[in-house]
Amino acid sequence: MNSATLLAASLFAVVSSITPGPNNMMILASGVNFGFSRSLRHLFGITLGFGLMILLVGLGLHTLLERFPLIYSAMRWGGAAYLLWLAWKLANAGPPSVNAPTAAQPMGFFAAAAFQWINPKAWVMAVTAISTFLPSQAQPLQILALAALFVALNLPCVATWGAFGSAMRRILQDPRRLRVFNITMALALVGSLIPMLA
Repeated sequence: MNSATLLAASLFAVVSSITPGPNNMMILASGVNFGFSRSLRHLFGITLGFGLMILLVGLGLHTLLERFPLIYSAMRWGGAAYLLWLAWKLANAGPPSVNAPTAAQPMGFFAAAAFQWINPKAWVMAVTAISTFLPSQAQPLQILALAALFVALNLPCVATWGAFGSAMRRILQDPRRLRVFNITMALALVGSLIPMLA
């Protein structure tokens, strides 16, 4: 990857990682509801799960989906259903209880990593990155380098949303404000489905 391509790929990685999408809305809500440190597994699951997605898409997974569009359709509608379920859970979440700290838990590492496979924004980012910044006959090391670049730049971008959410905790300690925030984030998650299903 020459310096011009590296710069363009880096800019794409930062812009696509920092802009709103399902991952950022969920990590923001996790920061508000659970704090930054309790959201770290969720954060690392997003970043490393997405890095693995770039690697596998680059190694040819996207051609399998082009050959068998029913698989992609099933993933798209399954992802939509899962996002709606997450939005419903978020909209109905109450404040974390001191007496029952295990009642609500932040998303874990493996759940966040698995979520990338049904996240429409992640698919668009991965396929665009592979098709734009790598040659058609890219070598595995080139694909690995691109995946590593996205991991390195995605992590601080997504962490910014989690840190912002954590900083908002003090403002949102009032249960009514927290309820409004959670409903707003749930609506934002539902809104993120519109481009995918249109």
